[in-house]
Amino acid sequence: MCGIIGYAGRHQAAEVLLDGLSTLEYRGYDSAGIAVAGPDGVPSLHKRTGKLANLKTSLNGSMPEGSLGIGHTRWATHGGPTDRNAHPHTDCSNEVIVVHNGIVENYQALKKELVAKGHVFTSQTDSECIPHMIEDGLACDLTLEDAIAAVAPSIRGASAVVAFSTRDPGKIVGLRLGNAGGIVVGRNDDGVFLSSDLPALLPHTRSVSYLNAGEMVVLSNDEVTFASVDGSPIDKRATHVSYDAQSAAKGEHEYFMHKEIHEQPDAMVNALGGRISLDDLSVNLTELNLSDDLIQTIDRVVFLGMGTSLHAAMLGRHWMETLARIPSEYDNSSEFRYRSPVLDPRTLVVSVCQSGETVDTLAAMELARDLGSPQITLCNYPGTQTTRIADHTIPIRAGLEIGVAASKTFTSSLIALLLISLEFGVRRGVIDVERRRNIVSEIARLPDTLGRMLTDEGIYEHIAQKYGDRSDFLFLGRGVGFPLAMEGALKLKEISYIHAEGYPAGEMKHGPISLIDEEMPVVAIAPMDSLWDKMQSNISEVQARGGNIIAVASEGDTQIAGIADDVITIPTSSEVTNPLLLSLPMQLIAYHIGVRRGCDIDQPRNLAKTVTVE
Repeated sequence: MCGIIGYAGRHQAAEVLLDGLSTLEYRGYDSAGIAVAGPDGVPSLHKRTGKLANLKTSLNGSMPEGSLGIGHTRWATHGGPTDRNAHPHTDCSNEVIVVHNGIVENYQALKKELVAKGHVFTSQTDSECIPHMIEDGLACDLTLEDAIAAVAPSIRGASAVVAFSTRDPGKIVGLRLGNAGGIVVGRNDDGVFLSSDLPALLPHTRSVSYLNAGEMVVLSNDEVTFASVDGSPIDKRATHVSYDAQSAAKGEHEYFMHKEIHEQPDAMVNALGGRISLDDLSVNLTELNLSDDLIQTIDRVVFLGMGTSLHAAMLGRHWMETLARIPSEYDNSSEFRYRSPVLDPRTLVVSVCQSGETVDTLAAMELARDLGSPQITLCNYPGTQTTRIADHTIPIRAGLEIGVAASKTFTSSLIALLLISLEFGVRRGVIDVERRRNIVSEIARLPDTLGRMLTDEGIYEHIAQKYGDRSDFLFLGRGVGFPLAMEGALKLKEISYIHAEGYPAGEMKHGPISLIDEEMPVVAIAPMDSLWDKMQSNISEVQARGGNIIAVASEGDTQIAGIADDVITIPTSSEVTNPLLLSLPMQLIAYHIGVRRGCDIDQPRNLAKTVTVE
């Protein structure tokens, strides 16, 4: 997740910026940069690929002078990790300096318009459109904040934008659009600060405010003002943050799990970074480095995982068969190695293991290696054991996850599995250009879509109050909904200690239907897809037996709403990307019920983040 830092005050900005970026290194990045407004009004811009140490080395001990500046650490999304693509970015005259988190989904159309006006671009990024658009506003004698507000409606996709300009000096303006890319604001006697995450501000202040979607902040040496994008002033009350490191890291969230659920739009941006191109809507999984010959010779794929990773593997099987048309299966790692599996060099083994150290998955991978199968592993931490066994590693780039129950590592794993399947489908000639472009376009919209789904959790709080004292739950789904039913049941068991089962809805009549009564809440996963009518029949069967129905349905589905007791809606999407959207309700149902029951959300009893013994 890209990091942002900004400072305006009485001290030299460069050191503050570099220290702040150092605090944000845990978010992951492949380039870093700072820009400082010099005493003469000329901005000093410095950026380098690689780690922050490279940027510091390039300064050669000579810090740029100036008491106002912004900094950034970047995961490449559009354009590779190069000095030129690193942030900050500028306009044609180097008078507008911008750092940006998020994806500008419509940047191609914006760039085309700007080029036609005479703007010259120097990078391959989507972010560079923003300073050029701000430049046009300043040319019409707008203030910096008004120019940024005027630009906001043109930017499609969740974003955080921070800028300063020599045309309107002495201020930094921050903008948050959607729910990806957070901005935290703080101040002390020596200046004002903003950052993408709280830890960068803690050395300077304990009093902070958070920008919501559609809000702006203007910082000068002695003043912080907040407004909505339409210009209406906002009286925002500051929050006092404890110096306790763990409490501080949670920010405005009560639990790490809640924070990590809300970090999923940003984690999604990271997972897509450098792996999709909005220029030609293609997939670029350079980490795989698989030859076309190997991809053509694979005639079977086995997906392995345990717990949440197993549910991700189930969806990987679905995508690989749907998009690449390769026969696939999934298996629990702990069972796989005890049944004499049939493997050979034409069978690809894909393991999902966010920690990289799960002992049963390691043993299954060692068996696959001994039997000569090529392997891909998905992992959140480079250099861990799974990455040393597998032939190829796809880092899922979720960032640090502290809550024991997986949330953002699950959705980041799903994105990686989807991209692998799409890559195989394209390279095997199964997916044509038009279909590929449609799927990639839809994937690129996911961070913004997920962010919008997190704006209101009222329905989950209502469900927690209504059903939080029940002792049993049933989760039903078909197709891609079945793995999500399994994941929803697992989450509820982990977080709330309620007994829950996930079943394929078609299996209901083969046993579980006998359990249904007025005390049994049934979570029915019923998006508008090819199996919708069958799920509707299953819901009607539950209704006829007095069960309480919590439906997860597509927006605008009045038929499901008419037969369910409670409805959680998700944006309409294709069957390819539906699983990413369905993940959030599964997590939030469990989270809010767990909170309602007073459970230890981040450290559920008897559970560990990584299982290193059988």
